[in-house]
Amino acid sequence: MDNVYLVGFMGSGKTTVGKILAEKINKAFVEMDEIIEADEGKPITDIFTQEGEERFRRLESKLLRDLSVRKDLVVSCGGGLICNDENLRILKDTGKVFFLRASAMVVYNRTKQHAHRPLLNVDNPLGAIEELLKKRNSFYAQAHYTIDTDNISADEVVDNIIEILNK
Repeated sequence: MDNVYLVGFMGSGKTTVGKILAEKINKAFVEMDEIIEADEGKPITDIFTQEGEERFRRLESKLLRDLSVRKDLVVSCGGGLICNDENLRILKDTGKVFFLRASAMVVYNRTKQHAHRPLLNVDNPLGAIEELLKKRNSFYAQAHYTIDTDNISADEVVDNIIEILNK
């Protein structure tokens, strides 16, 4: 089976959904941010602060290339990973891409207590979320499938994905 890639903004449920999905379809789960943190020996926030977003995006792209040659993975991708044309091509060529869509307010409510979100460590996090969503929406729209996560549980999202995969 091809890989299943979960893309979407931070707080859209990629990791939660990915863990449940992987268990239900008996596939390995991969959380890209966790691998990068382990490989670099520091949290994503430190990579952003000390080395910059560009360095983080290069690490993300390299990891995606490494993962894309494997099969039968459920991959929780970083929120901005898809915003690179080469990454988008790799995702679409090596698996099924599911965009887990969440509104700005839902993202804000889900993430406001998490200081480890480097792109939200600003004076107006809701405004930052709205701005980033606008910038990323054209990339997210290129996923194979879109599932709105605002008003359904993680289990319902998983059931929707499994239904699509079984078609």
